[in-house]
Parts: sequence; structure tokens; C-alpha cells
Amino acid sequence: MTSVSDSSAEQLLHDLVAIPSPSCHEGEAAAFLTAWMRRNGCDDAFVDEVGNAVGVIGTGSRQIVLLGHIDTFAGFPLVRLDGRALYGRGAVDAKGPLCTFAVAACGADLADDVQVIVIGAVEEEAATSRGAHYALSQYQPECCVIGEPSQWDRITLGYKGRLLLDWRWEGGLSHSAGEAPSPAERALSYWQDINTYCDQFNSGIGSLYARLDASLRDINTWQEGVNGVAEMTVGFRLPPGVAPAEIERRFPASAGATVSARGGECAFSGDKNSPLSRQFRRAIRAEGGTPRFVYKTGTSDMNIVGPRWGCPIVAYGPGDSALDHTPDEHINLDEYLRAIDVLTLVLETI
Repeated sequence: MTSVSDSSAEQLLHDLVAIPSPSCHEGEAAAFLTAWMRRNGCDDAFVDEVGNAVGVIGTGSRQIVLLGHIDTFAGFPLVRLDGRALYGRGAVDAKGPLCTFAVAACGADLADDVQVIVIGAVEEEAATSRGAHYALSQYQPECCVIGEPSQWDRITLGYKGRLLLDWRWEGGLSHSAGEAPSPAERALSYWQDINTYCDQFNSGIGSLYARLDASLRDINTWQEGVNGVAEMTVGFRLPPGVAPAEIERRFPASAGATVSARGGECAFSGDKNSPLSRQFRRAIRAEGGTPRFVYKTGTSDMNIVGPRWGCPIVAYGPGDSALDHTPDEHINLDEYLRAIDVLTLVLETI
């Protein structure tokens, strides 16, 4: 165990946020974090075969995995301090939670039979989730915490599923005064069918977590010789009980178009009354908070490891998720320190 001061914890987060690490370009940030963990009490720290930053504390048989992610959404707004607010890409999503993991794990007084694995996974922001898929085969934890922002006094129990559909049409052009639909009109007709189906599915459903949501991620049209081309990507957020394959079957290619699916993940929820959840509730109360539960409409690496590991699992981390991916992304450093105290207590009592 190595005690990490508040100022050192804040410096770690500032320095990690200052290193750009968009998906598939995490190498410098991973090397920095593993070096920090090695200096601050990890028994071992390394970058694994797929680029994950990994820190190991303890040698016990009871394995606890703290699975965060070190990649960020694209873009790199100015890293700056404004009072107690740290601005920068990843401050919330999700280097704040990842640094919470590293500091708490290095500073906790662990039981002799416990081993904590801190993972800064790569490509979580991409549909590949390469880091989490690799971790599946490397660890078999007794419990797992996913590093995602939920505010220091909230515990995330579940995430909706996901599917991406890439639609493409190519064919002969016709005069705009004719009756044949243009490539753009063909794309919009497919999108309209999706919207109509989602509206029907969601009729009478009030819960955002139970809704089927679709978003138009990208749409382009252009001319290639005598042909017109239209391409479109549609993203789905899937509620519990709706599998990616079901949506893929519901919207097949038609009228000369092609459709390919990727990034499919089912919704997943952890047990509200698991020992891990109870320990988080106790720790939040001990720090003066009132614990609350939340279910997220996005996805996380919980969707990947939760069904396979089958252990108690929650997501936890400081920061306001409404700031994810925004130019104004920032985290309150006092909340960050409070989350470290909560997680430290969980690790010492689990």
C-alpha cells in the first residue's frame, strides 16, 4: 500500500487528460499510466498485448477487476483549470473514473486474500471494444467495477444495448424531374421506416431505459460516373429483451441496397442487491452521501464483460455524464477526491 496525496491524485488526472488518447491511439497515455502505477505501489504494471494499461496490487486469490478505459472521444479541447474544475477531453469520460481506480487501488489497505486489477482499456469509445474483449480471457474476477461517470454518490446498474447498421445504395441516376427516387430519397425512406417502427415500439413506454432509440449517425450522397451513391449509418440503443439480431432482421436491405451490421451488444444490468452494490451504498453513506441507482441509455464495457464473467458488477466514477463528448467536458476535483475515498473504502471492506 502506498498513500497517494490529494495533490498527487489531482496531478495524475491533469497529466493523463493532457495526453491525447482517442480510440486506437492510446499508447502514450497507457505508458504514462503504467509508469505512474509502478511508482505508486503496484506489484506489477504493464501494457498488455492489445495496449491496455494494467496495474496489479496484491497476490490474493480473490480477484477484483476495476475496468476503466483510457481512450477518449475525438477532439482535444484546451486542457485548463478553472478553480476546482479541470477541463479537457476525457476528464469525465473516462479518465476521471480511471484515475479514481488507480489512486484508490494503490492507496487501499487490502486484505491478504485480495488482488486488485486496474485496467485502462483501449477502444471502448469504438464499436470494437478491443480492450474489454481481450480482458475477458485474461481474468476471472470475484467482482468487477466499470469506470464510467455517474457522480460520486450514484451507482450505475445497467446499460442499454447497441447496434450499428451501415446502409448503402448505388444505381443509375435519372433526371430530377422524373419519378424515380434520388439516392438521398432512398436513404431517407429507409430512415423513415426505422423511425416509424421505433415510434410504434415505444408507444406507451415512459422509461427511457425501456425505449428503442435510433439515431442517424451519418448520411452522404455523391455521383460516381453514371451512378448515384448514398450511404448512411444508423445507430440503435436497445432496451432489455431486444437483441441486435432482431433489429438486423427487421430492417433488411431492399431495392438494390445493402446493409451490414456491427457493434451489436445486448443490454445488461447487474444485481441491485449484490454484495458489491451493498458495499458501495455503505461507503457512499460513510462519506456523507445518499446513494442512488441509475440505468444508462448508452453502452459501456459492462455490456461485454458482465454476461461472460457472471460476477457482481456495477459502474462507478465521478463526473457528470451529460458532459461526455462535449467541448465543455470538465470534472470537479473535489468530487473526484470524494469518489477516491468511496472506492478506497469499498476495496478495504469487500
